[in-house]
Parts: sequence; structure tokens; C-alpha cells
Amino acid sequence: MTEKTAMITICGRPNVGKSTLTNAFVGEKIAIVSSKAQTTRNRITGIAARGETQLIIMDTPGFHKPRNRLGDYMVAQVRESIPDVDLILLVVEPIANVGTQERELIERIRSSGCPAVLVINKIDTVEKETLLAVIAAYSDAFDFDAVIPVSAKKNDGLDELMRVMDSYAKQGPHLFPDDMITDQPERQICAEIVREKLLMCLEREIPHGTAVEVTRFSEREDSGIIDLDVTIYCEKTSHKGIIIGKHGSMLKHVGELARRDIEKFMGTKVFLQTWVKVKENWRESAAQLRNFGYTE
Repeated sequence: MTEKTAMITICGRPNVGKSTLTNAFVGEKIAIVSSKAQTTRNRITGIAARGETQLIIMDTPGFHKPRNRLGDYMVAQVRESIPDVDLILLVVEPIANVGTQERELIERIRSSGCPAVLVINKIDTVEKETLLAVIAAYSDAFDFDAVIPVSAKKNDGLDELMRVMDSYAKQGPHLFPDDMITDQPERQICAEIVREKLLMCLEREIPHGTAVEVTRFSEREDSGIIDLDVTIYCEKTSHKGIIIGKHGSMLKHVGELARRDIEKFMGTKVFLQTWVKVKENWRESAAQLRNFGYTE
């Protein structure tokens, strides 16, 4: 059989389910998921195999109006991911109105000349009859190659979407080894898992002002246990106290949740230690953004 490859960008406004879709395609959790908007900060590449076809899927941050330098970086990640791919998936919620973010993304898709498929996610939250109005609204805005209603959470409609994605693959060698599922280093995924638990456990703006750095990642030769040291950075001293919690209770809870997922991902025992430090207004600092890996 002949090898084929397709480069696919997933874009959409924050919290429409792009990372949930990416994880479902890959079959492993490589992108963190949260009910809070702007969870994904970097462009994350997932690699899915379908027979002799390799689908290279780029999960992008939610397209939004940036309020700081970190937001500028996230939006730039989306803009740079749209041109020069084999297919663009625009993921939307089942609402019969084309919002401002969607219209801007559609214009970028139009100017790129790349084929695009509309993915209406979260169909498990509405009556099927309402989808007709959603399809009509988006069909008026752009001539999509296909419209696929799905529920990433319920795994509904994903087989059909994968078949459509597969049809855009072009003959050529695979770009990644066949057993590879992401280009992210393991330590980066571990840091993101910790940040996911901060998003899960903390309220309001605090988790959005956190960054996570893995300062130690080593495997013990005798047992295979991984020693993982992680530093959580926040923007205010008051936030540090909330992250740590009374008698360290919140930090311990976050660490326990993160350790379970990291052990599942790594397939071995993990000894996780966490610290919290303050870096005021790091989201506005170009130097700090570079330090945390948010670089063009």
C-alpha cells in the first residue's frame, strides 16, 4: 500500500472542544481539557494513523481578543496555523449565529484558499432539529466542503469526520515515526497536566495567571520511577496563598490529581514535588514568555 499524509488545522473560538477532538483522534490525552476558556496556549501537534495514512493534526488556542502579550502569542499561533495545510476544521458550537470570532476565522480560511470542513460540536446538548438552522447560518457565510455534526465528548460522528479527513491525504512518506502520537516532549505534557489541574481546582482569573515549569525530570535506573520537580508561577502573592491553600491542602490536591494522570501517561510510578513562586505580570513580559516556552 502507498503511504499518504494530511496536515490538518483545527481552529475555533475558546472552549468549543478542539482539544477534546484532538485527543479523540489520537487516542491518547496529549492536550489538556478544561471547561474554562483559553485552556490551550500553544499549537499542539497530534499524530493519528488510519491504515497507511498519517493525519497530522494541529490543535490551536481558542481564537479570541487578546488582553496581554500571552494572548497576542496565542492568537498568532492560530493565524500561523491556517495557511498551507491540506484541510482546516472550523469547530463551532450548535448555535444558529455566526459570531465575530468565527467570521474572522472564515475570512482567514477564505484568503488562505485551503479547503475547509465545518465541525458542529456538542450536538449532544441540543435537539437535532436545531442543527438545520446552524448549518444554514454557516452555509450562508462560507461554502464549506462538508458539514459534520459531532459530539467529541460522546464520540458521536467522529468516524465520519475521520473518513472525511482521510480523503484529503496526499501520497507521500509519513512525516513522523508510525508509533509517535505527538511532537511534544514528555516534560511539556507533564507540565500541561499540572496546569490542567490548576484550571480544574481554582476559580476565576487565578489559573489563567499561572505558568508551570518542569525543573527536574529523571528516571531511576533501579525502579523506573520518574522524579518530577515542578514549579508553579503565579502573578500575585495573594494568588500564591490560594494555590497553596490552608496547610498546603490545595497544592497537595492539585499534585495528587496531576500525579495520577502523569503516571497513566508515562506508564510508570511518578514522584512529584511542587513549589509555587510569584512572577508579577509575567503575561506582559516578553522575556518571561520566552522562558516559559511561549515563543514564535
